[in-house]
Amino acid sequence: MRVLNVSNVHEALPKAIKLAVQEGQRRDSRNGPVFVMPTPVTTVYEHPVERVLFWPERDANPFFHLYESLWMLAGRNDVAGPARYAQNITTYSDDGKTIHDAYGYRWRKHFQEAHTGIRDTTLDAYTYYEPIDQLKLIAEALQKNKDDRRCVLGMWDPIKDLGKTGKAFPCNLTVTFQRDVDGRLDMTVFNRSNDIIWGCYGANAVHFSFLQEYMAHWIDCPVGRYYQISVNWHAYENDELKKVLPLINAVDHAGYMSNPYRQKEVYAMSFVGTIDVVDLHIKDLLRCSDTGYWVREVNDDLPWSDMMYRVLRAHHIYKTRVGAARFDEAIDSLRAYPGCDWIEAAKQWLKRRRDKWQQRQLQTGELSHP
Repeated sequence: MRVLNVSNVHEALPKAIKLAVQEGQRRDSRNGPVFVMPTPVTTVYEHPVERVLFWPERDANPFFHLYESLWMLAGRNDVAGPARYAQNITTYSDDGKTIHDAYGYRWRKHFQEAHTGIRDTTLDAYTYYEPIDQLKLIAEALQKNKDDRRCVLGMWDPIKDLGKTGKAFPCNLTVTFQRDVDGRLDMTVFNRSNDIIWGCYGANAVHFSFLQEYMAHWIDCPVGRYYQISVNWHAYENDELKKVLPLINAVDHAGYMSNPYRQKEVYAMSFVGTIDVVDLHIKDLLRCSDTGYWVREVNDDLPWSDMMYRVLRAHHIYKTRVGAARFDEAIDSLRAYPGCDWIEAAKQWLKRRRDKWQQRQLQTGELSHP
């Protein structure tokens, strides 16, 4: 097994690309040629809350990553929400309405417990089912016993997944939570098949680190290390891999790599408020995104919530305006919280698209040189 010890995901991606190209074995797959590591790979994140990618070669969509993380914490499985940020996610829905392997839904609603009830009129017994909120049970267990070693979060359902056919099944199977000797909450994620560009060092690093921070906040302890154990760790040999190949040279001979977190160019903003308040704000952020940002139903006095609202609303402006205004108004709406990682990543993502748009306008003669 290979182990990548990294500070954060921004540092992890270049090291992962280099490892995949140098040691990965070229194989065929249903999605085309792929470089696969001959053994599982474990990635150890020392600072998992530093979860935003800033490499322009990767061009990660911060709006999608942020929304999807909140959508998961809320326990949702609808495809319409995340599709506003990444339309191709609809291709992974079997019915066009829901996502079969939605992690958040599996954390909080998918698994159900049977109960027996008695009808008032006939006194007949009947069975009814209630969703199991695994996050709540884990938080309660760790609050009761900080040394609990049975806090296992399940995502793979053998009844619904094993041997079945469909467009999407969980790649991440299970998560364990344990507090280390210093009282920090460590998290280990077990994955059966990990695309390192879009999954492991893309969306997974974001939404699972959010889960870890959310659970640590719930039980009132610091965030520890995040371990990602990937059995089939791979990179598809396609245009997306070609775009990030230059990142192999991001590490110099002395082992130094540009890292905006380490260089104090950006910072991560943490949850504040009781878990009930956090949940209330998360649901309101999602409602705002779903309904067009007309009005907030909660006070925007929590910096993390206000920041996320501004980021998600900037994407709404970008998608609903036309011409140069779609970029300028969206970027201008992100003036608050300078240096916050999500704010800076959103501005950079928008500026890259503005530059491409201006270049196309110049080529077609629709935009004059200044």
